[in-house]
Amino acid sequence: MTDGRCPCGSGASYPDCCERLHRGDHPAPTALALMRSRFTAFTLGDADYLMATWHAGTRPERLDLDDDVAWLRLQIVDTVAGGQADDTGVVEFRAQYRRDGKRHILHERSRFSRIDGRWVYLDGEFPG
Repeated sequence: MTDGRCPCGSGASYPDCCERLHRGDHPAPTALALMRSRFTAFTLGDADYLMATWHAGTRPERLDLDDDVAWLRLQIVDTVAGGQADDTGVVEFRAQYRRDGKRHILHERSRFSRIDGRWVYLDGEFPG
């Protein structure tokens, strides 16, 4: 966030974007907004937020983030549903990261569910 922009790639500043969600000011309005805020949480090492926004049925008991991974960029590939009137949604993304001095890409098709008005990450598939 050296330039003040949010790591999620929205173009907005962090305080005007994902920080509001991280602080709990309000829930993410869409599955895409939650996906972006979760990516930003990975860049900041915010395991508490990641756990709080993970579906209770698929959430691990604990989450140990790898300090050797630097998350660099999020690219949204596709979205299916996940809007303010939906209860489920899919966000496909590519996330670039650096580990051991080398760039890598995580490609995932994530499923989200809205429970009691709050979007949560359910699980993901890794397209070939």
